[in-house]
Amino acid sequence: MADLMSSIAAEFRRYKALGQAAIAQLDETDLARAGDGESNSIAVIVWHISGNLRSRFVDFRTADGEKPWRNRDEEFESRVVGREELMAKWEAGWAELFSALGTLTDADLHENVVIRRQPHAIHEALHRALAHTSYHVGQIVSIAKTIKGDAWRNLSIPKGGSAAYNQSPHRETPENHAAMLRTRISGDQS
Repeated sequence: MADLMSSIAAEFRRYKALGQAAIAQLDETDLARAGDGESNSIAVIVWHISGNLRSRFVDFRTADGEKPWRNRDEEFESRVVGREELMAKWEAGWAELFSALGTLTDADLHENVVIRRQPHAIHEALHRALAHTSYHVGQIVSIAKTIKGDAWRNLSIPKGGSAAYNQSPHRETPENHAAMLRTRISGDQS
């Protein structure tokens, strides 16, 4: 049985698609734009998400999730990158995550993995990773929405659109929402 693992993987796919749909709306020059003060650019956030996912999920069950080769502080350095480089970095982190998830079943969820020398049940590590990743994807969406302003194409239920959406709630499942977002990325606005 893999009901919980399927659910967790579907939510990760939803957040991957949300991030990609937000990034797809931006010009290449927008990828390095940061807000005021301590704010990070989308490029910095992508570097951090990718670094975190790679560190946590390379050798997920056999090595500490905080790899000695990871330089977390470097992930937060300002950077100017092209869309191709940014998306390659993005995909590298997600590939490690989905590779590791593909090896797990619900029966594995109570086994332990180690993160920063501390044991965690696999279900705890996965929920921690999902919460962390969704937090940062939310930042990407917020930054992209701010940059685009009135040109922003909504990725969920638009303001004032709840009644219409409730008549046909076709994005309720993570799979359907992610599929809609992937369609939006490919340019079909229907």
